[in-house]
Amino acid sequence: MNKISIIARREFLSRVQKKTFLLTTIGLPILIFGIYALIIYFAVRTSDNFTIAVADKANIFEGKLAEKSDSEIKFISVNNETPETLKQQIDTKKIDAFVFIPEHFNIMENKDSVQVISGKSVGIITREKIVGKLNNIIEEKKMLGSLNLTKKQLDSLQQTNKIIFTSTTGVEDSNKKAGLSYGVGFASGFLIYFILFIYGTMVMRGVMEEKTNRIAEVIVSSVKPFQLMLGKIIGIGSVGLVQFLIWIILIISLQFLLPLIFPDLLTQMQSAPMQPAIAGGATQESAAIAGIMNGLGQINWVLIIGCFVFYFLGGYFLYASLFAAVGSTVNEDPQDAQSLMLPITMPIIFAMVIMMNAVNNPNSSLAIFGSIFPLTSPIVMMARVAHGVPEGVTVLELIASMVCLIVGFLGTTWLAGKIYRTGILMYGKKVTWKTIGTWVFRKY
Repeated sequence: MNKISIIARREFLSRVQKKTFLLTTIGLPILIFGIYALIIYFAVRTSDNFTIAVADKANIFEGKLAEKSDSEIKFISVNNETPETLKQQIDTKKIDAFVFIPEHFNIMENKDSVQVISGKSVGIITREKIVGKLNNIIEEKKMLGSLNLTKKQLDSLQQTNKIIFTSTTGVEDSNKKAGLSYGVGFASGFLIYFILFIYGTMVMRGVMEEKTNRIAEVIVSSVKPFQLMLGKIIGIGSVGLVQFLIWIILIISLQFLLPLIFPDLLTQMQSAPMQPAIAGGATQESAAIAGIMNGLGQINWVLIIGCFVFYFLGGYFLYASLFAAVGSTVNEDPQDAQSLMLPITMPIIFAMVIMMNAVNNPNSSLAIFGSIFPLTSPIVMMARVAHGVPEGVTVLELIASMVCLIVGFLGTTWLAGKIYRTGILMYGKKVTWKTIGTWVFRKY
């Protein structure tokens, strides 16, 4: 055990002391924080208004368009203006566009069209918002005129009962929580997918370098090949774990800088739920941010982080041992590793395919199978755990998944150890899967 710890310490220190490790470990969270801060900045800060003058000669809108103004689109009512004078105001940048409704305009007939005249091209999102605001008032007026309803009766008809989803325990499963669970599950599964490839291939390349440089011959004179393999796996895995812990600490710590950068962010988020829905765009955006924060508070982060660490370690050790075994079989030509890697990488890719189904339907048969099968469980289970227990995964399924992953890790380590023992000292012969099979069943 002492020899394994010495090898693991060597692998750990040789990577941690590199400048690239410090650059990626410190630089990546700062980059993520910068992107996150920019997203919040553009969500909180209002953009310039797109000003539209409304000359309503037929009194179709009855001055109600001004109430539809928000942080992006502003309607102003004008009198005694003609299309020519309004075009001059566009040329002088006083307005961006105008709507001219002639006196003979008949709203009950669909022959006449409402024209929005602008001096520049209107973006698709702004265009949809303008059309929506105009259509809301036109449809309302048509219904009031044809059905002889009062405004109060029409508002009552347009209002719908709130539809909510709850679990059997009575806990509300809000749309925000469901959406965030989807995002957290997908991000966690993809992150482990990324880890398995990056650190797994790092183990394989480390073994290949020591073998091609004949360093392994010197090392195995003092330690057993299995101890060398396990030491490399533990050392490189420790680098990955330390790196992720530093990332988590830095990202959480950087969140406390947000109130300093955006002093009005907290105030807007606290006041957003108390504002009416018809308020300006900034209030709606702040309400959306407040809803996201509320949804994040409903997610069981202790469960997710604990499972992430477990499946990170379990998935890494399982696949790193297989990657190490492949690395030990490669001779002078690194291209030989490509054909041998295919059976290892296929379950990882298959796990990503199952995860796509699991984030949408965490209780499907395919998702349950993928979360228990050891070669796919590190990725698939994280997609299900994000939905919570027992909503996304039952306690029994979680325990079965963890037990199977531990058994799978022990099995792949034993299998990889037998391959590594022979392959690390074999040179000059191209290895095939048939040759590897004979190594596995060989008795020592």
